[in-house]
Amino acid sequence: MEAKLATFPRLLLEHAHVRGERPATREKDLGIWQTWTWAQVADEVRALACGLAALGFKRGMRLAIIGDNRPRLYWSMTAAQALGGIAVPMYQDAPAAEFAYVLNDAEIVYAIVEDQEQVDKILEAAPQVPSLKHIYYDDPRGLRNYEGVTSIDRLQEIGREFDLTHPDFYNDEVARGRPGDVSIVLYTSGTTGKPKGVCQTHAAFIVSAQGGCGFDKLDSRDSILSYLPMAWVGDHLFSYAQWLVAGLTINCPESGDTVMTDLREIGPSYYFAPPRVFENLLTQVMIRMEDASAIKRGLFRYFTGVARRCGAAILDRKPVTVGDRVLYAIGNLLIYAPLRNVLGMSRIRVAYTAGAAIGPDLFRFYRSIGINLKQLYGSTETCAYVCLQPDGGVKFDTVGQAAPGVEIKIAEGGEVLVRGPMLLKEYYKRPDATAESIDSEGFFHTGDAGLIDDSGQLKIIDRAKDVGKMNGGAMFAPNYIENKLKFFPHIKEAVVFGNGRDTVCAFINIDMGSVGNWAERRGIAYSGYTDLGAKAEVYRLIGECVEQVNTELAREGPLSASQIHRFIILHKELDPDDDELTRTRKVRRSFIADKYGVLIDALYSDKNVQHIETLVKFEDGRSGMVAADLRIEEVKTLPAVPAREAA
Repeated sequence: MEAKLATFPRLLLEHAHVRGERPATREKDLGIWQTWTWAQVADEVRALACGLAALGFKRGMRLAIIGDNRPRLYWSMTAAQALGGIAVPMYQDAPAAEFAYVLNDAEIVYAIVEDQEQVDKILEAAPQVPSLKHIYYDDPRGLRNYEGVTSIDRLQEIGREFDLTHPDFYNDEVARGRPGDVSIVLYTSGTTGKPKGVCQTHAAFIVSAQGGCGFDKLDSRDSILSYLPMAWVGDHLFSYAQWLVAGLTINCPESGDTVMTDLREIGPSYYFAPPRVFENLLTQVMIRMEDASAIKRGLFRYFTGVARRCGAAILDRKPVTVGDRVLYAIGNLLIYAPLRNVLGMSRIRVAYTAGAAIGPDLFRFYRSIGINLKQLYGSTETCAYVCLQPDGGVKFDTVGQAAPGVEIKIAEGGEVLVRGPMLLKEYYKRPDATAESIDSEGFFHTGDAGLIDDSGQLKIIDRAKDVGKMNGGAMFAPNYIENKLKFFPHIKEAVVFGNGRDTVCAFINIDMGSVGNWAERRGIAYSGYTDLGAKAEVYRLIGECVEQVNTELAREGPLSASQIHRFIILHKELDPDDDELTRTRKVRRSFIADKYGVLIDALYSDKNVQHIETLVKFEDGRSGMVAADLRIEEVKTLPAVPAREAA
């Protein structure tokens, strides 16, 4: 790595010099796309950095950044780093109480937030955060009469005045930065306890971004839609590190509600989304097809069958019969190309998914219609950079091969260990956790159970701590079973139980949009989620999905004993605000097991109905009780299919 390009602020200055008039950032505002060139972005960052410096921001201090994906929030990261500071992005949908924990843990003095909603929450948390002294906001709407907060516009005015009287200050500060300086603190999702702050350096993210850009041949001609939480490591790699390494263009949508429209308008060449987004997109497609004419439904079924048979092979440039190629070309004209356009993926050259396991059928669907969807593997502690799938070598059941510069080995107990320049420097103020996660040989213990196949690609089985055994000795991998359930568009979330038990049982969250549409088309009236989930017809619908999963599990050898025997459709959706999911929508298993212990006990009894009362938090901060009598449904299981027959 060239020393002059070894930090993010230096990379920004280089782009401003080399491609100053090329687009660096776009944002849709009031329906119109606004564009900033690299030279303009460099000027904006300089003003922000000088403003912060004029108001006391020093080297080593941490800057909290809270809000949706907004250009000035990304630029604020670079501004803090230019001064030798550290960016601390936070999840914008978190309540004030969660803000207070991170603000205190990171010892935040300065915070830059997006709008009135975030200002209100940070002001609510402020009495619990004695270190917090300075709050700046991007969107001024609704904030005219607020005291104790300052607009970013005013901050930049102060910065430009400071720059006039200290013309060498900014460049001198940027020059003082070193590759080994901590550039960002990203907090883990906290599935098993309080989130930990992961300290990552400029060098770690730059090396990861360089490896990814080289692997997929990304350059300044590429563009990406930046819509995922800025506090998530995936967004920081794709929308920040690779932006500044490759010089590509980031595009910020107008709001979370307009992402699909904005995706179609921009037509990015590079796309990243967690499996949940791809699941939701497919669910929307299936709902629309249910409302289509019989002819369109027939064409869709026929040509998706053709795509399933040969689409992935054509994408990988493998041999396919002439007949299939002709049928696929017709299907592309009638179905696949229009579908890619509706999804906003017509120009996508590379798409990645990560953050959770993706169902192989879901993965196969997108690749079959001509979208080069691949999986990567990584975590907050590894800059989301451990494994990548090469073009032409994509497997549905692996997460790819070791990324350039990364070393992987499997421990005796099956845990995946990784080593390389992308590893965290430390957990913030947690030397005990740092020592526990990185061994004496420099390998980071991922906590995932996996194996390396004959082609050198890594296959993740489950979280090591979640993999257990049933009473009969069979392996129990809950995440694997849950992902099979969630492939069905009617199932939004699932939690399965079976460790130390004779049988496997499940909690199910229905997908309100998909099941609601299904019910309306059949004339089934309902008043809301709880009422819909309790309908006998819905139980039969979900029961059919569960039976299909059991059919698949029966053919999977050791996992055949993991077939689901009984399930409950929960009376409420699992929610991060109720601490049932993390902000990245990962299940908090132990919390759910404690909270819904009465339901688990009922599943493993001879009861057919169980009453439950649950405390829920509403968006306005109020709390209330939701009560219901939940039906427990038995499911048909199948005898294990011998390996030879399964093959």
